[in-house]
Amino acid sequence: MPSVTRGGFSSRIGFILAAAGSAVGLGNIWKFPYEAGKNGGAAFLVVYFLLTFLFCYPIMVGEIAIGRRAGKDVYGSYKLLGNKNWGLLGLLGILCGIMILSFYNVVAGWAFGYFLEISFGNLLSEPDYGKFFGNYVNDFWDNLLFSLGFMAITAYIVAKGVKQGIEAASKIMMPALLLILLLLIGYSLTLPNAMKGISFYLLPDFSKITLDTIYPAMGHAFFSLSLGMGALITYGSYVEKKQNIMSAAFTITIMDMSVAFLAGLMIFPLIFSQGVAPDSGPSLVFVVLPSIFKAFGPVLGKVVGGSFFLLLCFAALTSTISLLEVPVAYFVDEKNVSRQKVTWLIAAVIFIVGLPSMLSQGVVPAFNKLHFYHDKTALDFVAEVFSELCLPLGGCLMCLFIVLRWGQHNMSKEIYEGNPGYEGSFLEKYINFTMRYVCPILLGIFSILIVLDKLFSVTLDDLTGLLGVR
Repeated sequence: MPSVTRGGFSSRIGFILAAAGSAVGLGNIWKFPYEAGKNGGAAFLVVYFLLTFLFCYPIMVGEIAIGRRAGKDVYGSYKLLGNKNWGLLGLLGILCGIMILSFYNVVAGWAFGYFLEISFGNLLSEPDYGKFFGNYVNDFWDNLLFSLGFMAITAYIVAKGVKQGIEAASKIMMPALLLILLLLIGYSLTLPNAMKGISFYLLPDFSKITLDTIYPAMGHAFFSLSLGMGALITYGSYVEKKQNIMSAAFTITIMDMSVAFLAGLMIFPLIFSQGVAPDSGPSLVFVVLPSIFKAFGPVLGKVVGGSFFLLLCFAALTSTISLLEVPVAYFVDEKNVSRQKVTWLIAAVIFIVGLPSMLSQGVVPAFNKLHFYHDKTALDFVAEVFSELCLPLGGCLMCLFIVLRWGQHNMSKEIYEGNPGYEGSFLEKYINFTMRYVCPILLGIFSILIVLDKLFSVTLDDLTGLLGVR
C-alpha cells in the first residue's frame, strides 16, 4: 500500500498562525476576562503574563522540538524518540484531544447558533436572556443542528490537508479575528464609563496577588496554549528544519496573550457601561452580553453583537481544527489511511461521543446530574477530567520524557537547527533548568491540586487553612 503524503506548512507565518489559532480559543475571549474580573483585574494580568513566559513557554518549545525531530504524529513521536511505553503518553494526548473536542464542539455550536440568532433572527427582542439561554441549551434539535454544522466545517478544513486546509484557513481567520476584536475595542472605548472598566482592568492591586490568584492564572496559562495534548507536537511535525523554534514559540505565546489581553479591553468597557459586575462568570457571554447588545438598539445591537459572536466562532474554529488534527494525524501516520476518509469518520465518532455533553443541560436528566461526579453535568465531567486534569499531567510527563528519555541535549540540538545562536546561550540554560526542575514539580503539584479539588472536593482554601497559610 503506498504511503500517504503527510504535507506540511509552506511558510513560517503559516505555522505561527495555525499554532496561535490552536492556542487562541473561546477561553481567551470569555474565560480570561472572567478570571481577571474574579481575581482582581490587573493583578491577575501580571501573574498570568509572568507564569506564561516563565513556565509555559519552555513547555511549548519542548513540544514543538519533539514534533519536528520525529516528523510524526504525537504517538509516533513519543514512540520513535522513546519506545512503545512512552508511546502511551502520545495515546493519552490523542484521547484528550478527542474528548476535549467532543464537549468543545457543543459550546462552539452555542456560539454559532447565537451568531445566527443575533445576526438574522430575533435574539435582541428577547425579554429574559437567562431564560432564553436555558431554553436554548435544552432544545435538542437546535443543539444538534448547530454543533453538527460546526463539526462539519471543522472536518472540511482538516480534510483538505495541512497546507490547503489548516494553513489556508488560519491565514484568513486569525487576521479576521484580530480585526474584529480591534474594531469592537474601538467601539467599546467610546461607551459611557468605559474608563472605569479600563481602570479596573489595567491598574494593578498587588495586595490581591495571593494563592487564589496564582492558581487560576497558572491553569488558564497552561490550558490556553494547548499544551499537554499533542497539538503542538503534531503541528511541530509539519515544520521545516530551517525554522527558528524559539522565535516561533515566542511569537505564538505573544499572540495568544495579546488576544486574551485585548479581549479584556473589549469586555470590561462593555460591562461597566451597563453597570454589570465584572465577575459575572460563564454566563457573561450568553446572558449578560446579549442584554448589553440589546441596549445598543436594533441596528447597532445586531452589528456589534453579531461581530462579537462571529469573533467567538473564529476563535473556536481555530481550536477545533487543531483538536481534530491530533487524532487524524495519528491515523494518517500510523495506519497509512486517506486523510479525507479518516477525517470525516473521526469527526462523526467525536460528534457521537459529544452527545452526552450536548444532552446534559436538561434534555436528558441522566446526563444532567452524574451522581458519581458530585451531581455535575456530563459536560462538566468531560471538561474537568480531560482538560483541567489530564492536560497538566500530560505536560508534566512530557517534561520527564525530555529529561529522562530523549535527553535535553537532543532537544537543544534540534533547536540549534534553525537557531545556531541558541547553543551555549543563557536562554538554553534557562530552558534546560526549567524543563528539568521547575516545570515537572510545578505541574506535578498543580495536577495533585486538581485531583484533590475535582475528585475529592478538597479545595485550595481547605489546604491553606489546614496548613495555616491564611
